[in-house]
Amino acid sequence: MTAVPRILTAKEVADYLRCHISTVYRLAKTGKLPGFRLGADWRFREDALQNWLDVELNSGNGDLAELGINAPDARSRVA
Repeated sequence: MTAVPRILTAKEVADYLRCHISTVYRLAKTGKLPGFRLGADWRFREDALQNWLDVELNSGNGDLAELGINAPDARSRVA
């Protein structure tokens, strides 16, 4: 049987990433943060969010800078 992925709200993602909720909305609206709309609300799969974070930590393309996270210390800050 396949496990059901945990779904997070925008507030939970902001808490997880330790950033402002408006940053979560901005990244989601621009497609930089993996999420989906459920009615008027944004939702995020925890596994997709973790995969995105792993890619960002390795790529250094700047999306983490929008969160105020420097790649070298990001693992200890978010993990």
